[in-house]
Amino acid sequence: MSRVVVPCHVKSTVALQVGDMRASQGRPGVLVVDVTFPNVAPFELQEITFKNYYTAFLSIRVRQQTLMHTPAKWVTCLRDYCLMPDPHSEEGAQEYVSLFKHQMLCDMNRILELRLILRQPSPLWLSFSVEELQIYQQGPKSPSLAFPKWLSHPVSNEQPAPRLEGLPDPSRVSSEVQQMWALTEMIRANHTSTRIGRFDVDGCYDLNLLSYTCFCPSCPE
Repeated sequence: MSRVVVPCHVKSTVALQVGDMRASQGRPGVLVVDVTFPNVAPFELQEITFKNYYTAFLSIRVRQQTLMHTPAKWVTCLRDYCLMPDPHSEEGAQEYVSLFKHQMLCDMNRILELRLILRQPSPLWLSFSVEELQIYQQGPKSPSLAFPKWLSHPVSNEQPAPRLEGLPDPSRVSSEVQQMWALTEMIRANHTSTRIGRFDVDGCYDLNLLSYTCFCPSCPE
């Protein structure tokens, strides 16, 4: 399935503090990143890609346009997705991540805005974020090729082949081809290997049929 990048604007990160400020040495444990799509109509999200940078868990909320004339609402479509199996070690800390539509908890149609909630409970890392964020939607569908019915639905060998309109009878064509092949073999069998000269008769030449050309410089011709 083809996909295209949706132009987006990633707003500045907003830090939230979770837990005891003194225990975490004043370091925020949660970051919120809002992503907007200016000049883009509500779309169906297909995929999100990014490079992780020491984020342990990711949650995503989307603001969707409703069908009725009611204000758009925020819905959680991904909750505490694990990016680092152990927040205190570097496994998965700088991996490239792809999240697809089928992994989401809700329908991803009519997207207006996206909110990423990044969480890192470990105090070992000075900062954390996501980088190279890309949002994709489904691209235009390729035009389907129309095949003839006889090609898209082949007939089994047990059934007679259908007669194609505008084409000769296959059995008649086969018979004529066999006759042509037999005639060709007969001609090839009767073909003589003796070389026939252009002017010779029984190995001799008639002088009246021969012409001479003089290459003497004194001759006018």
